[in-house]
Amino acid sequence: MTKPILDVEKTSTRRAGAWQAALLLAGSCMPVMGSVLITPVLPQLSQHFGDQPGADVLVPMIVAIPALMIAIFAPFAGQIVDRLGRKNLLIVAMLAYAIAGTVPAWIDSLTGILISRAFVGVFEAAIMTVCTTLIVDYFHEERRRNKYLGLQTVATTLGATLFIALGGAVGSAGWHAPFWIYAIAAPIAVVMIFALWEPGRGDPTDAHITAGEKARVPWRILGLPLVVTVFGGFTFYVMVIEVSYLVVATGVAADNTATIGLVAAIASLATAAGALTFPRIARRGTAVLLPLAFGLQAVGMIVVWLFSGFVGVLIGAIIVGFGSGILLPSLVTWVVSRTRFEERGRATGWWTASFFFGQFVTPIIMGVITGATGAPLPVAVGAVGIAAAVVAVVLALTMRRAAKPAPATH
Repeated sequence: MTKPILDVEKTSTRRAGAWQAALLLAGSCMPVMGSVLITPVLPQLSQHFGDQPGADVLVPMIVAIPALMIAIFAPFAGQIVDRLGRKNLLIVAMLAYAIAGTVPAWIDSLTGILISRAFVGVFEAAIMTVCTTLIVDYFHEERRRNKYLGLQTVATTLGATLFIALGGAVGSAGWHAPFWIYAIAAPIAVVMIFALWEPGRGDPTDAHITAGEKARVPWRILGLPLVVTVFGGFTFYVMVIEVSYLVVATGVAADNTATIGLVAAIASLATAAGALTFPRIARRGTAVLLPLAFGLQAVGMIVVWLFSGFVGVLIGAIIVGFGSGILLPSLVTWVVSRTRFEERGRATGWWTASFFFGQFVTPIIMGVITGATGAPLPVAVGAVGIAAAVVAVVLALTMRRAAKPAPATH
């Protein structure tokens, strides 16, 4: 006779605090580091491998491949999380990430670098899925959960800005050098071994499936959130990718990296400010916050379109960034707040895959909009803003209708 699932483990009496949160936030920054750390040395890589066939496509893929791998493998990571546990997968993934991430530091093969980057993406899928799942497991009380999901966005946003600067500084020693920074995941993993624990399936303060019920992906409650998350991943990264080109289009010289970097940094700070605001307004619920976030993105992008001078781009980027800071934790909360312990890894895995797939297709979609239509970049950004406004209105109407209580029957 099999035991009910709630009896498999004893209820955990350990209570997570700031130390555990800091480690999970640090882990959450690893996928961001994977995407942005080496962007400052892409020109060096293009020059070094420029004589190889297809280098103009393959070199940018060094940055893009990890996001694609996250989109593909995060659902599988979610399955492992629910079946085999959280902590061990996180430790193994962090150590493997440190090894795979540093491989390009000591090889001189474009093919080898691309293969290592694919493995980096696989390990990032596990890291991001487990870190987000554990934040909810450890802090499933609504107030603390909202606080740390907001801080997760703050950490990854500010981390992206820091990693770009760090990659540029270290890259002055040659394109190999920034890849050594990936080794920082190893000491963080060692600390995680001692500071984190596997959450108990018998924790009565968390939601669980009933005894005898099989844990599955809760598609009924995930369908719409995942579709919206793909679009949210796209709108989140539009300005991240395009802001430098938008600044240059205003007449700023392409080699004026100080001005371009300043605008990008201000936009990142606006995203962090939005994420810091999230815990204070989270009680309004996702039915309010998601339309608000997409609405702010829409306003900012339309400002960029209509007022495409330098001031317009700066103001638009700030508005978009603030909306994006509210959007990301709102999307995560929409998915994980309604999941039970035994299915949470699956749900988080699919959410992670959806968001990073949106990131991966962003340059492709923007290229299609500008290339197929011949529209200037500010007009293309404005078109995305109009789409975001439509999504905001549809979500406001749909979610408000779903939130209304059903009429009483007699």
